[in-house]
Amino acid sequence: MVGSGDDGREGWYLVPRRILFLGGTGVISAACVRRAVERGHEVTVLNRGSTSRRELPERVDVLRADLRDAAAVDAALGDRRFDAVAQFLAFTPDQVEADIERFVGRTRQYVFVSSASAYQKPPASVPVTESTPLKNPFWQYSRDKIACEDRLLHAYREIDFPMTVVRPSHTYDDTTLPTLGGWTDIARMRAGRPVVVHGDGTTQWTLTHSDDFAVGFVGLLGRPEAIGNAYTITGDSAPTWNQVYQWLARAAGVEEPRLVHVASETIAAALPELGPGLVGDKAHSMVFDTSKLRALAPEFATTIPYSLGAERAISWYDAHPEAQQVDRDLDARFDRLIERA
Repeated sequence: MVGSGDDGREGWYLVPRRILFLGGTGVISAACVRRAVERGHEVTVLNRGSTSRRELPERVDVLRADLRDAAAVDAALGDRRFDAVAQFLAFTPDQVEADIERFVGRTRQYVFVSSASAYQKPPASVPVTESTPLKNPFWQYSRDKIACEDRLLHAYREIDFPMTVVRPSHTYDDTTLPTLGGWTDIARMRAGRPVVVHGDGTTQWTLTHSDDFAVGFVGLLGRPEAIGNAYTITGDSAPTWNQVYQWLARAAGVEEPRLVHVASETIAAALPELGPGLVGDKAHSMVFDTSKLRALAPEFATTIPYSLGAERAISWYDAHPEAQQVDRDLDARFDRLIERA
């Protein structure tokens, strides 16, 4: 294994590392893989294979296995050992438990990707920091992430499992849109039709481009100071939702979008599939203090504010008409919401 130091940790961040990414082709993980390769690390990706739009760099060792198939994962990994394991696809405590059993003694750092949605909702104060309580009564996804963190912290205390937790908020790339309806909203704007915006549109929402996120994430890999700690990884672009829709509209060639504001609870009742993530996250102003991260990764910065991110997203969709999918059922339900507004 690369690195030096009597305790197996000191100094290991000073040289290229062997990093295993569990996932590797998602919005966040693909950018982190690219960044790790660019920094000269030896990168292995394990996933079941997919039709992702995001291609892996050439200098990546690819292993194939379904992460929910323990025997297949063990067979794919063999006796490999890693300096860091980055887990992007664990969502419940049993999945984390399997990782603890699998990687104890086989890695110097296990990085669990949690979620900033785990922070107290609504937050008692902003900016949110790592000391903000973890409590979300609205969204099971967030409660499961909290339970995963609890299990990892117990393993760190009891068996010295070398865990690090990272908490991203809304992280996007050029292929994704943050609005309630995604491309359906853009199509409505371009057709001169109104779009639904939750609340009064004035709550702030932090949006972080995955390329910026990756700088902070990779900056934590191999840092012994990060063991046993949690870090928020978000940029400082925190526009209001009205600004988000207006920037997207302008990028789509619509100067005056028709925004119809509807209470979040009303939207959640009419569109239950959107309810937990809306009432449990997006409906609240979320602004973060990332000074703890920057102390270890001083190069972390917002280079792509959402005013630019919106332009990049629309440009990508205009170059990929096959991705311009309108959800007809959602479109009709938006109409009904607007009629009642």
